Parts: sequence; structure tokens; C-alpha cells
Amino acid sequence: MPELSYLDAVRKSYDTVAADYFLKVKPPEELDPLSRGMLNAFAETVLSTGLGAVADLGCGPGRVTAYLAGRGVPAFGVDLSPEMVGLARRTHPDLDFAVGSMTALAIDGEVLGGILAFYSTHHTPPDQLPTVFGEFHRTLAPGGHLMLAGHVGAGEHLRPTQAYGGHPVSYESYLSSPDRIAELLRGAGLVVTARLVEEPAEGATRSHATFFARKPGRA
Repeated sequence: MPELSYLDAVRKSYDTVAADYFLKVKPPEELDPLSRGMLNAFAETVLSTGLGAVADLGCGPGRVTAYLAGRGVPAFGVDLSPEMVGLARRTHPDLDFAVGSMTALAIDGEVLGGILAFYSTHHTPPDQLPTVFGEFHRTLAPGGHLMLAGHVGAGEHLRPTQAYGGHPVSYESYLSSPDRIAELLRGAGLVVTARLVEEPAEGATRSHATFFARKPGRA
């Protein structure tokens, strides 16, 4: 099935690049002020509601999970790549990390106070995003919050062959528009409360967007 094929490509690619990804990707403390500010706002939001644990989905080596935990958030991480999860466990042994897919989370319904998807959904084919966003809605507690950040565009479909130091990769990237992402979040039953679109930085070509959304509370 196509969806299993794309998950396999993402898993194998990140298993391959895990060590160099850890070395080359900036930790949260070194991100630009806007990105840090959005993470801090999300941390404050989920702490103020106090509805339960926060899942960092597509957590990679766990640095952002640890950043949230350092701000008092009861965070844990989930990633498709066993190598990334191994790095996260070794680097942050005091936190919980598990191998899993956003398409079928091994998490009970309505238990999460928050979900962070930080640059972790752009490898998902657009026709699979409703499944992923549906899982976000299913696992969030009523009143729970989502922060989704990532690359955006005008429907571009990228097929890189190398990444993070020249390692071979077979994943693909899909740059949906901010309006389309917001539409799909609303279609999954979430209320989009804010979005920030950042134009490409000097020397860069990609725009980035951050979305805040929440699951409606019970009437």
C-alpha cells in the first residue's frame, strides 16, 4: 500500500541520517526568537490548561521534548525511526520515548493535554494528512491544544536523494499551503486559534508556518 511505502521510506531514511541529524540540526535553544517564542507560548498554554501529558510527535532525538520538559511540561516523545528514538533515550534518559507512527498512535483517546508536531508532518502525502490530523483529534482531551510547525509552500513535491551530510534518503516532502493545512485541521474537528507564517530567511528558499489549534471542550 502507498501509505506503508512512504512510512518505510521515512523510517529508513531517518535511521540512516540519525547521527548526523543530531550534530547538524540546531537545538531549540539556538533557534530564532520567533520559533522559540512559539514553543514557549505552547508550553505556557498547555501548562495553564493542565489537561494531561503532551506528546511530541516526530520527536527525532528528543531535544524539543526535553526543551518542553525543562519548562515544566509533562512531555514524552514518539518517532517513526528506531535510531532516533535510541538517540533520544540515550541523551535524555529521564524522559519517555517510543517508536510509533502518527497515522496510528498507540495512545488512548482523549488523554493528551497537548500535541506538538514540530517539522514532522511534511513527509506525509497530502491525502494522508486527514488520517494524521484525525489521530491528533482522537488522542487530545477536550480542550487540549496542538502546535504544528513546518515547511509550507504552494503544493511543491520534493524528492531529495541526499541529506544531512550526503547520506542517501528516499523520503519525499510535500509543501502544502498554510490555508490548506488550516482547512485540513478544521476538517479533523480542531479549532485553529492562531497561525504565523515566516518568510524565507536570508539565503533560504522555504517559508515556514506555525499553527495553534485546540480540540473543542464538551458542551
